[in-house]
Amino acid sequence: MPATPAIVFDVGNVLLDWQPERIYHKTFPDEAERARFMADVVPLSWHEKQDAGRTLADGIAERVALFPQHEEPIRDFYRRWLDTIVGEIPGTVKVLEDLIEQGYPVHAITNFSAELWPLTVEAYPFLGWFGVTVVSGQERVLKPDPAIFNLLLDRTGLAASDCIFIDDRSDNCEAARALGFRAIEFTRPETLSMDLVREGVRLPIELA
Repeated sequence: MPATPAIVFDVGNVLLDWQPERIYHKTFPDEAERARFMADVVPLSWHEKQDAGRTLADGIAERVALFPQHEEPIRDFYRRWLDTIVGEIPGTVKVLEDLIEQGYPVHAITNFSAELWPLTVEAYPFLGWFGVTVVSGQERVLKPDPAIFNLLLDRTGLAASDCIFIDDRSDNCEAARALGFRAIEFTRPETLSMDLVREGVRLPIELA
């Protein structure tokens, strides 16, 4: 690893607390009914198609055609997009701030709709702090496809061995490691800080 590695962040559930089911608590007060709606009508596999480059309008139209009785709740998924985000994960944003203060290059690779990304950056300006951000919906390729990692390397001029990648999903971390990145699977900010320090990153914390 170089003396000052680049730190590459995922966004959802690393920097932002994303819980889409929260917008449906009043629509479906029964927990089991709400879970069925999330699993059958607006599953993650459907949302990922928008993250892969499909337009929100096309994604909504597909589900409304399949579940016309749920048209309004389906539209709410993106109409109320910012309400699906509880907020920033403060401890991780503090780690990001500390890394920048210590002079580390910071970048991001995120599975995110091209249409929703600007809206979200406007609401959470720290998402604009990255040197290079690779957004899956803009590139039409999702993690863990190696191509999205290689886009970051091409645009930064870095080698994979120059980077520490942080993501909450093990499959994304494994894909990064296979390319030569050092990867940290995120669970909580306190653990992230310690993991980074163990990798030789300078952060203002003390290990227990």
